[in-house]
Amino acid sequence: MIKLLLIMVCFFSLTPKEFQTPQGYLLSIANNHVLADTTKTPKYVIKKSTKNTQWTVDQRKLLITVLAKSDEEGLNPKNYQIEKLEKYEMMDSISETDILKYNLLLSGNLKKYISHLTNGKLNPRKLYADWDLKENRIEIDTIMLRLETGDSLAQKLETLKPQHSIYKKLKKALQIINTYPDDPFKKINIAKSIVPNSDNRLLINIKKRLIYWHDLEASDSLTTFYDSLTVNAVKKFQWRHGLVVDGIIGMGTIASLNYTKEDRKQQIIANLERWKWYPRDMGSEYIIINIPDFRLTLVKGSDTIRSHKAIVGRAERATPILSSTLTHAVFNPTWTVPPTILREDVIPEILKSRSYLAEMNIIIYDEKGNVVSPENWQLSQAKNYRYVQTPGAFNSLGMVKLIFPNRFAVYLHDTNHRDYFEKTGRSLSSGCVRVNNPLELTEYLLDDPVNWNLEKITTTLQKAQTIQAPIRKEVNIHILYWTAWCQDDTLIFRDDIYNLDADLYNKL
Repeated sequence: MIKLLLIMVCFFSLTPKEFQTPQGYLLSIANNHVLADTTKTPKYVIKKSTKNTQWTVDQRKLLITVLAKSDEEGLNPKNYQIEKLEKYEMMDSISETDILKYNLLLSGNLKKYISHLTNGKLNPRKLYADWDLKENRIEIDTIMLRLETGDSLAQKLETLKPQHSIYKKLKKALQIINTYPDDPFKKINIAKSIVPNSDNRLLINIKKRLIYWHDLEASDSLTTFYDSLTVNAVKKFQWRHGLVVDGIIGMGTIASLNYTKEDRKQQIIANLERWKWYPRDMGSEYIIINIPDFRLTLVKGSDTIRSHKAIVGRAERATPILSSTLTHAVFNPTWTVPPTILREDVIPEILKSRSYLAEMNIIIYDEKGNVVSPENWQLSQAKNYRYVQTPGAFNSLGMVKLIFPNRFAVYLHDTNHRDYFEKTGRSLSSGCVRVNNPLELTEYLLDDPVNWNLEKITTTLQKAQTIQAPIRKEVNIHILYWTAWCQDDTLIFRDDIYNLDADLYNKL
């Protein structure tokens, strides 16, 4: 009876209709669902209530294609039961029960895909104690309703993806690495560095790797001599991997050469997951710091305004991942020694010699705020004291620090070891981020050419008094972590200094 009713509707109605079945479900047929062969049961969608999503044939096909291509977003199509969905879609005839199952299966997997696309598969707040990122909140039912109604389903789905340029560069990197053939290489081991104009049997395999990664042009014959063409290829490889660009093949270069295609692909996928966690709206003007790249970038709109070298926390004192808003600058800052540095660095030095306190210009205060002389310092009370380094060029924070609210008490600051910025690997701090040329950055952020131009800032520093200056415009700060991207269709990688990539990929 139901089948006959449906066939009649196909012939006599020009608009979609809904009918109540004995089971209490609503059957919906649209014009574009009509089959030429009316002996077959038309494909239609059942809904239990108006809250359940109905999909047209074209919508279903589009959604299945999107789910099947979810690997382009670093996701796994198998998580969305693609084979089952395709099996339903290929049926020539389908029962009422199977239609209900199909509808629920498609909608359920679409919801899962949207959740993974907008917030990632994993929750960083459960994985890491030092990651402080707010969840990208979404109203899944509202999104489903918006997808169902109106046109441009493909465009609506596209807007759900992270839109930041780095995410797009990661997608491009995944696309590029998928074009590489499987690599048959074995690990290379060297006893000592290989220098230009030398002869070494390992250079045959090294050259093969460089050719594979498109850093060296292919040649009909490969020799064991380290020639100038190979030196330039090694320098290109070193630049792509954030290594010292000197053409010397040392342990670091070999370690990067030993990464396989699969290693790098997994690294890219792990970074795509992270970028699904990161804020969708970075702000109209913001500072973004990539910890493994040791780089601070100031962005306004879509333009890069400034870029500074940065020094970040070493692995055992990692810089936390967070988002906040800059509030003020402090010139000639004092430095209150934090608990970890006090326990691991300062107290051991005091035990060696009380003169350490005078050498470092550190003043000790007891719980009542009274000054404690080095001679009266007691180990039993050591952790109850407050240790403050006075302002000056010798101060660990340098001449300025930039403050933003966060639960880790970290900030941006100058340093009294500016020579460290000449190092390639700059994972050297105790958690805070040191910035090269911080006065120019501070002048820009204060945005007050009358009271806080560079000349006025220099005068303030010469007074050696601690002074605060508010940052009046809204500038967000995002301290993030990513180790892969592409630049002008060239794959770029950085050392995973906190050893997070492989573990994250395995959890996916």
